Order: sequence, then structure tokens, then C-alpha cells
Amino acid sequence: MTTDFQIAREALGARLRELRAEAGLEGKDIAADVGWQPSKVSRLQNGKQTPTREDLTAWARAIGRPDVEDELHGLLAALDMKQRHRSWRRQLAGGHRGRQEIAVRQTAATQMIRGLEVSRIPGLFQTPEYARVIFDANAEFRGIPPTTEAAVEARMRRQEALYDPEKTFRFLVCEAALYHRACPVDVMAEQLDRLYNLVGQRRIELGIVPFGAQLRRTAPHAFWIYDRRLVIVETISEELWLTGDEDIQLYERAWDWLAESAEHGPPARRLIGRARASLDVA
Repeated sequence: MTTDFQIAREALGARLRELRAEAGLEGKDIAADVGWQPSKVSRLQNGKQTPTREDLTAWARAIGRPDVEDELHGLLAALDMKQRHRSWRRQLAGGHRGRQEIAVRQTAATQMIRGLEVSRIPGLFQTPEYARVIFDANAEFRGIPPTTEAAVEARMRRQEALYDPEKTFRFLVCEAALYHRACPVDVMAEQLDRLYNLVGQRRIELGIVPFGAQLRRTAPHAFWIYDRRLVIVETISEELWLTGDEDIQLYERAWDWLAESAEHGPPARRLIGRARASLDVA
């Protein structure tokens, strides 16, 4: 089974390969410039060897892109599976692109994803326009490089997993997320249309937790459960990567309790349709 460590290392390798190609260089060019064996370049690009910080600094300079050094160091930090707290400052030092590549690979390595979103549409269900607004706003908020187009491309690539017959997606979305509008009205309308059409699709279980529902457990924050091996929780300043059995069981219980109050099928569609109608656009 692919480990989370290997997933993160392959994402880093893919980014190294992408940067080299963008610079118009071959692997042998990097090796000659840095003084490595060509085999090392190949291993790094294919996620077969863990680079050091010094390796990544050398790579950035060899391709004439010292500006990506912080981004690469942030991706390297993601390899530390013992690190529960992962600051956004380090992860997003070079923009959203690298973190989205990790998300693509995490999704590819997972058979069932369960998630809860409190105030926004889950990334797996976002339209390109909605995602673009979210990435742009976050880049401005954090003062990071705007790698929005690359991040949107990765997010859309990640959504290809929705059509994989070996995967299942079970999501809960609080009704508030249907009304919290961080984008223009027409973008939100298109996003709600997409969400409406996802209800009832095979392998996608989408539940809406209504405003007036009685809850055994309130929804304090969003979280995603990857199979039974990993829970990812987002805060404003950091991500939490939880792998302990007790942590996973606790979040599974939270998800189950919230699911009891969620509407599915036609009732979920009605809730989405009501939010869509409130926008008063064609």
C-alpha cells in the first residue's frame, strides 16, 4: 500500500520534474550543473529518493529559479509524517500549487473519502471559477505567490477521481455553505447548479445538514477522513494531520453523528435549489 510519506515524496518529485521542464532543461543538464550523477536526478524526480534541503536549494539555482526554494522546502516538510501541525506559511510559501499536487495523490491513493465542510463547497465538487476565486482570495490573505491557474488545474485533475469505480465519496455540507458567498453571484449560481447535479450520483453520497436540524454534535470545523488512515483538519494558521487510531475513531464518530441529521436525495436537492433561487439570477 502506498504510504502518505511516499505520496508526499512523489508530489515533490513531480514538482521538480515540472520545474526542470519549464526551464527547458534535461535531467543531465541539472546533474552536470550541480555535480550529481544523472541517476540521482532521476530518483529525485520519480520520488524514489528523499532530497535534502541542500539538494532542493541546488535544484532551484540550477534551473534559474531561486524564487521556488521556499516552496520546495515546504513540500519537503510535508514528508515528515510525525509532524501533526503543518503551518500554511511553510506549505504555501511558493503558492498553492505544491499542496494541491499532494491532494491529487492523496485522493488517488484513497478508496473512500468522508468529509465535512461548514462554510464552503468541498474542493472535490468545486467549479473552476469557484476554485479560482477561493485560491485568489487565499493568496491575497496569506501574501503568497498567486499560482492560481496551476492550482485550479490540479484541483480539476483531482476531481477525475469522482468517476473512478473503485472509489466512494461521502460528504456532509452544512446548509450555511450554500449561502456563504465568497464569489460573484453568477459564479455561486453555477457552483450550486453543479452541487445540485451531484446529488444521487453513483459513488457520491452528498448530504446537506439543514439550518434547523437537531444535532447530537455540532460542526465546529471542516475535516476530511482518508480511508481509516488519516484525518486532515484545516485551521486558519495550519493543517493537522492525524493518524492515531483514537483520533480517527473520534472524527469518524463526529461524522456519523452529523450524518444522522443530514438530508440526502430529493430533500438535499430542495435545500440546494432554495439557496440557488435566493440568488435571483437566471
